[in-house]
Amino acid sequence: MTARLQNKVAFITGGSSGIGEATAHRFAEEGATVVICGRRAEPLEAVVAAIRDKGGNAECVVADVSDEQAFVAAIEAAAQRHGRLDILVNNAMAYSWGAITATETDTWHGNFATTVDGTFWGTRTAMRIMQQQGGGAIVNLASICGLFGTAWMAGYSAAKAAVINFSRAAASEGAAAKIRCNVVIPGVVATPATAGMLADDKARANTEKMIPLRRVGEPVELANAILFLASDEASYVTGACLTVDGGRSSDLYTVLD
Repeated sequence: MTARLQNKVAFITGGSSGIGEATAHRFAEEGATVVICGRRAEPLEAVVAAIRDKGGNAECVVADVSDEQAFVAAIEAAAQRHGRLDILVNNAMAYSWGAITATETDTWHGNFATTVDGTFWGTRTAMRIMQQQGGGAIVNLASICGLFGTAWMAGYSAAKAAVINFSRAAASEGAAAKIRCNVVIPGVVATPATAGMLADDKARANTEKMIPLRRVGEPVELANAILFLASDEASYVTGACLTVDGGRSSDLYTVLD
């Protein structure tokens, strides 16, 4: 531990698994007091217990990020308990799969309720708190699906694209109050959300062929990028989009082995 986040309070959504869980561990290892948020108590409590077993400081709150009142109240209560909010990581997301022609309006909207609305509510709430305390850092999670058109995932792709440009606007507005807002853009990462596409050796191998580094990312690799943007090491970085995808988005023509 290098104490890069010593004495800082961080709130992380979607903290019960995957990238959110890995980020909670990395933040705690660097000295932060971590508050993780999610919809189910049991997995959240397991993450908190694991962090505490390693000597970290963590707690959890149960709240649905797509429920404005509950989510905003959770952030405000955490800031009140700890006297401040230094970092917000908007990691929670929702997605649907299917052809545009077969997508119902309610399903389309479901892609936005957590991913876009939740990111907006969280960012707005954090900015109001951070304005009063002299600054802070917000890191929003997008996806390479938000950079390129992705068949059968139109709603998710549109939602993640919205997160990217919303974050740029938040960075512009927050700068005068010393509030930084940046985006991490994952590629394919081994999380519960991607378990289906990595279900067997053949499926995983086919996916990895499309990635220049020839492997799927690990959650901790995303957590390390989030950690950098949340830390004072990135004090002059705002409005940036950091792609962490093994080179996938830089490769127009994949050379297959």
